[in-house]
Amino acid sequence: MKPALDVITIGRSSVDLYGQQVGGRLEDMASFSKAVGGCPANIAIGTARLGLKSGLVTRVGDEAMGRFIREQMEREGVSTQGIVTDKQRLTALVILGVRDEDSFPLIFYRDNCADMALTEDDIDESFIASAAAVVVTGTHFSRETTAAAQKKVIRIAKANGRKVVFDVDYRPNLWGLLGHGAGESRYVRSDAVTEHLKPILADCDLIVGTEEELHIAGGSENTLEAIRAIRAVSKATIVCKRGPMGCVVFPDAIPASLDDGVKGPGFPVEVYNVLGAGDAFLSGFLRGWLRNEPLETCCAYANASGAFAVSRLLCSPEIPTFPELQHFLKTGSRHKALRFDENINHIHWATTRRPQSETLMALAIDHRMQLEAMAQEIGAPVERIPDFKVLAVEAAARVADGRPGFGMLIDGTYGREALFRAADHPFWISRPVEQPGSRPLDFEGGGSLGAKLVEWPVGHTIKCLCFYHPDDPPDLKERQERDLLRLHDAARRIGRELLVEIIAGKHGALQTDTVAGILQRLYDLGIKPDWWKLEPQRDEAAWHAIGKVITSNDPYCRGIVLLGLEAPENELEAAFAAAAREPQVKGFAVGRTIFNDAARRWLKGEISDEAAISDMASRFQRLVDAWQRASSRAKAA
Repeated sequence: MKPALDVITIGRSSVDLYGQQVGGRLEDMASFSKAVGGCPANIAIGTARLGLKSGLVTRVGDEAMGRFIREQMEREGVSTQGIVTDKQRLTALVILGVRDEDSFPLIFYRDNCADMALTEDDIDESFIASAAAVVVTGTHFSRETTAAAQKKVIRIAKANGRKVVFDVDYRPNLWGLLGHGAGESRYVRSDAVTEHLKPILADCDLIVGTEEELHIAGGSENTLEAIRAIRAVSKATIVCKRGPMGCVVFPDAIPASLDDGVKGPGFPVEVYNVLGAGDAFLSGFLRGWLRNEPLETCCAYANASGAFAVSRLLCSPEIPTFPELQHFLKTGSRHKALRFDENINHIHWATTRRPQSETLMALAIDHRMQLEAMAQEIGAPVERIPDFKVLAVEAAARVADGRPGFGMLIDGTYGREALFRAADHPFWISRPVEQPGSRPLDFEGGGSLGAKLVEWPVGHTIKCLCFYHPDDPPDLKERQERDLLRLHDAARRIGRELLVEIIAGKHGALQTDTVAGILQRLYDLGIKPDWWKLEPQRDEAAWHAIGKVITSNDPYCRGIVLLGLEAPENELEAAFAAAAREPQVKGFAVGRTIFNDAARRWLKGEISDEAAISDMASRFQRLVDAWQRASSRAKAA
């Protein structure tokens, strides 16, 4: 039977907390980025990103960090069947930093941690047998119970004709050879560790390590002698990682020189952080090796993947995806520091962001200026607006009924509580940053844009409305473009999706090519939002032109949602019919058409909470039905 998975990794899983102040001591770090870490967990993510079907066997704590690891694995497409929740122990943590190009301080918080409690009982034979290969790692041979678990994995794999991969993954302090403060150390000679690992080598099909790791596996500090010692007890293909020199592979007899092994192209890049580079390397090598690619190709995948990792800050989040890797191998980069390559960064961002439903139908309740004016007009206190927005969340939730493809646009000015309540549902959530009605574009609240955005939950999409027309004065266009560029940069740096809303029709005529021309101009500037939000038009040719611009400039764009502009429902339905024929149009984000009447009557005290909710829910449902009809007809046509 063909294996369901390509590879299962076994062993460490942790949460990495990376100091964001590069060039300082850990003592002076003030803020940290969170990511999944641990060699096997990183490789599971890396191989999944590179197109393999992967799984992970580990333990995590019954707490937020453990749930984060499990949820991130699910987002990455890694099978979580082998992840055991340990109710007695905490998930391991690692504090890391970048001091300079040679110093990468780290502290392991692994005292009685969950993953080191892995036992033979945690190993599901059918799960292990479902993979073409298993990856065992050095650290989990350092204790009797975890070693027994990995040896059981090896026995199951061999019995089922599967391949065994050994990543030496040598951390001296995790073998008890050094103190807690020596987490950065990669090598201490130990005959005891060598003797401990020697019996493992015979059962392996692939052995991977740095020169120092092969020294500990082979028992010699002469690299060639160590490799020969490994060959004496194992028929495995041996891969020697050599940092900036790439790697050398020995599939058979060991030659007289390291340089006589099989090699692939190297990729000299600026070293930013070496931590996690080996995990990226092995992920790349396995992508080729498990697909029976030539060893030279395996080396190219591995070396390039490692180059990405050393050129970026974190571990698992920096491992490339296969489209990213293919782009790099085909076109290269003019940057030695790959983190500055905008094209590669965009592919990386777009192919690693959180999954999203293909369709998006959203209720927009992010209006501030309009609701303030309404309250003033009818003599209602603006302090009631936040309560109304909570009712809108309930209305949207009734329509969505837990299904994917629904969302809300909510502001932080009057919608703080509504944002909290929206998080109770599986909504796509977007928040505005623009000063309401501003032209030229200005951002709400002043001060540092990035500092404010970093406080948002990672799942919240940044939304920015810009009133922009091609006939605008040059100085107006220049200022708005400058601020959109600034916003785009901030969104990418802090890892938030961006929706750019363009309204052109309020300040000039809409021709067939008007909006398409605006989008092309913004793409030319380097602005590539995840979403576009555009005003409704009945001109199918205009939508075709818009779709063509998006497809040619950013094939990774999530698409377009239509805004409402307070249009009557029948007009919106007609606009839906015209837009739905363009595949880039994914749905709508409509507000006043849905909530205007209910808001006015509720603020006046004419209707109850329930009546307001029911009214908005029925209007939202009618638009959902209208969009789905238009979409179905377009697909049929």
